[in-house]
Amino acid sequence: MASYTGRGVHGQVVHVLGLRIVGGEVPEGATLDMRALGEELDVSLTVMRESLKVLAGKGLIDARQKRGTFVRERRDWNLLDADIMRWRVESGAGERLMRDLADVRAIIEPAAARRAALHRTADDLRTLEAALDAMARAHAHSSTDATEADAAFHRALLSATGNEMLARMDLLLEPGLRARDRVVHSHGQANDPVPSHRAVLDAIRAQDPAGAELAMLDLLAKATHDFDRITGSTTASHQS
Repeated sequence: MASYTGRGVHGQVVHVLGLRIVGGEVPEGATLDMRALGEELDVSLTVMRESLKVLAGKGLIDARQKRGTFVRERRDWNLLDADIMRWRVESGAGERLMRDLADVRAIIEPAAARRAALHRTADDLRTLEAALDAMARAHAHSSTDATEADAAFHRALLSATGNEMLARMDLLLEPGLRARDRVVHSHGQANDPVPSHRAVLDAIRAQDPAGAELAMLDLLAKATHDFDRITGSTTASHQS
């Protein structure tokens, strides 16, 4: 699901309330007083209703007769939603999110790289090369462009598998990858990501499935190391 926050006053209200819920300030099962919140945030009831609809769409809240609007249990939240991932990071739960993301990527992306080496087309190679070139240009200049280029490379990698279901795994991986990249690429000490991505592309171009798989494993290990070094977290120690 696309990010909603930042879109005018509705986006600001969604951000404030979403962060409170995800961060635990408003706990699971708590009832939301729409009028009181509207007065606190100095917005109309119309704005509150529209904002709550957005949060409901993310699985964070629900409304029932006689009970009112309440926070749903965490198991009902859409944890793959881009905004929810961002709020987890902002509320201090980024380490767990990145640990989970690293586990999922370790399951999917090495196998995807292996398959891409066997099934890639000339168009796939051009798309991967273009993303890598964009990554190189962006590394020293723009954290936003670097994030976009990284997402484009991994999206192209999944597409290069020739498997439509694997290609749509970008819906699962990309929000978390973007959340990670916003932390890493905005830091002045981030390492150059191009060499590790280049190694993956070179193996795919050479139609070397074992080499592509190993290169992706090395890329993921470097990604975990970079995040831990920058944030001081212990993501790597939790991986099996």
